[in-house]
Amino acid sequence: MFCSRERKRYFVNEGVVWTTEYHITYEATHDLNDSIQLLLGNLDMSVSPYNKASLITALNEGSMTRVDAYIKRLLEASRIVHNESGGAFDPTVMPLVNAWGFGYKNGKMPTKAQIDSILTFIGMDKVSLRGDTLVKSDPRVMLDFSSIAKGMACDEIGRMLARNGARNWLVEIGGEVAASGVSKRGTPWQVSVDLPNGDAHESAVVLALDSGAVATSGNYRKWREEGGNKISHIIDPHTGDSRTGTLLSVTIIAPDCMTADAWATACMVMGDSAVKAMMQPRRDLGVMTISADTVTGNLVVWSNAPFADRINAQNP
Repeated sequence: MFCSRERKRYFVNEGVVWTTEYHITYEATHDLNDSIQLLLGNLDMSVSPYNKASLITALNEGSMTRVDAYIKRLLEASRIVHNESGGAFDPTVMPLVNAWGFGYKNGKMPTKAQIDSILTFIGMDKVSLRGDTLVKSDPRVMLDFSSIAKGMACDEIGRMLARNGARNWLVEIGGEVAASGVSKRGTPWQVSVDLPNGDAHESAVVLALDSGAVATSGNYRKWREEGGNKISHIIDPHTGDSRTGTLLSVTIIAPDCMTADAWATACMVMGDSAVKAMMQPRRDLGVMTISADTVTGNLVVWSNAPFADRINAQNP
């Protein structure tokens, strides 16, 4: 009697979550879309501030104080990046995001007085965990994990795929990517990083990824113009201002997508000079910035050694 083993093949699951597209490719014995949908649904009910029935909404409104494992992990990871970035990454920035019109409320152009008022309850020093209980020093404190949750979702789906026997997979949600192994062609997954050209998709570099994660943040797509001024969705938690400048995009290579996602946003807040000063000596994160030369109008690309090594090794 012979025992036959199920043969693996590559599956592709695509869809929309949190108003952005996702693309998931993996090698498995059967379609895991049901598990993917269940996981995305659980995450939505936990961390989406745009879902009125989610746990994060209840925490923000003060009708709930007990956190789940997802929010606990996000809060702990956020605090690490917050501390290392000098406060540039801050998930309590949601009231400012709303005030500037990039959240779930219809703000537009806050006055300095309004910004100053909101800043009194912005900051990670105003929120903490006591076991599984969220403690706020001010009831107006709100949490927004939009700049780290997509990354965590990529990691969570990757872990689920691995638990189901998939060794080769790529998970992409809204441009954040986590990967393992090889594609159907037997080569590392090809991940393209776009040039910051508005809605156009022109590749700045293609990375070969067989492990780890890549995330990009930029101010070249999600913005609007008010009175001749560019208003970006990148909000500085220190000043409360919309962060605009010469820095157009930041791409991070990290061991996990949650870390890459958070650091990409933190670097956009920090700005060109501060990113280069901080990331030049780091070896745990690969960093590439694309900036605008205000004199020539040309794009200026910079990367630290870990990022450059990946390009040199993978794009001979």
